[in-house]
Amino acid sequence: MVTTRKPLRAAIIGLGRLGERHARHLVNKIQGVKLVAACALDSNQLEWAKNELGVETTYTNYKDMIDTENIDAIFIVAPTPFHPEMTIYAMNAGLNVFCEKPLGLDFNEVDEMAKVIKSHPNQIFQSGFMRRYDDSYRYAKKIVDNGDIGKIIYMRGYGIDPISGMESFTKFATEADSGGIFVDMNIHDIDLIRWFTGQDPVQAYGLTSNIAAPQLADIGEFETGVAQLKMSDGVIATLIGGRHAAHGNQVELEVMGSNGWVRIGEHPDLNRVTVFNDQGVVRPSLQSFGERFDTAFTDEVQDFVNNVIVGKQPEVTVDDGIKALKIAKACQQSANIGKLVDIQL
Repeated sequence: MVTTRKPLRAAIIGLGRLGERHARHLVNKIQGVKLVAACALDSNQLEWAKNELGVETTYTNYKDMIDTENIDAIFIVAPTPFHPEMTIYAMNAGLNVFCEKPLGLDFNEVDEMAKVIKSHPNQIFQSGFMRRYDDSYRYAKKIVDNGDIGKIIYMRGYGIDPISGMESFTKFATEADSGGIFVDMNIHDIDLIRWFTGQDPVQAYGLTSNIAAPQLADIGEFETGVAQLKMSDGVIATLIGGRHAAHGNQVELEVMGSNGWVRIGEHPDLNRVTVFNDQGVVRPSLQSFGERFDTAFTDEVQDFVNNVIVGKQPEVTVDDGIKALKIAKACQQSANIGKLVDIQL
């Protein structure tokens, strides 16, 4: 006899650029879940959720949604400063929580968030580090874990957005909103460096500039950030974050070993097409992180749903999110004071 399990009932908070992507995936791609409610402050976004996705009920207050709806899980894709309070409220309401990165900006709030999460061991909490779910990164991780390139000596991570997005970024980015260049742009690279090496950094040195976008200085932001990390077992890592890629979205990771190297994402190719014309040899580029990691976004949410169904805690924990945040903040602190910073995790 075949039994059919009812899908999980889920809600989402936030329908901006990333929230819209998650909502689309929940409705069109993810198995075992139904998106029944959405919360946002923008009425146009709520109308879109109703009309385009068929979401049954919409709210402008997330607490009202949690208190009213009969749901199993919630996806938090709101602005970063609200992540701790929303997660705490949802966990205390008995929900399973998927929260996008970063977990927050205030360490006291994030630490309290972690305490609440750990006080509910039968509920699932997952942080959104989707690059761990990308096939290329997983393939490279397997090569490294197998010892095929020897011992890791050095790692380098790029995260550079297209300069075409500068105007929209300038409208909303402030230090309070984004957390700075390292939190906003390099937190994924930090997570990957910890994941690949199995180590935590002990020192950070950061540098920043606004050569390509001097207007960002008026809102306390930086266009380019570079940081050096020294890991606990001696591995050295470089982070490069920016918003000035003329060709598209540049995301790259390189792992240098004692017996070889691996490199992921050397060219941000849109597809396998090469155009030969009077401009030379042209290969179309991906223009956003959403295009590059669309499948990874899907796979991480599917993993969360599967974990909720079977009651399994995920690979990516709240501690991973907190450590990545603290490391990114240490890089920013170093850049601000112009000195090497010791990292305490």
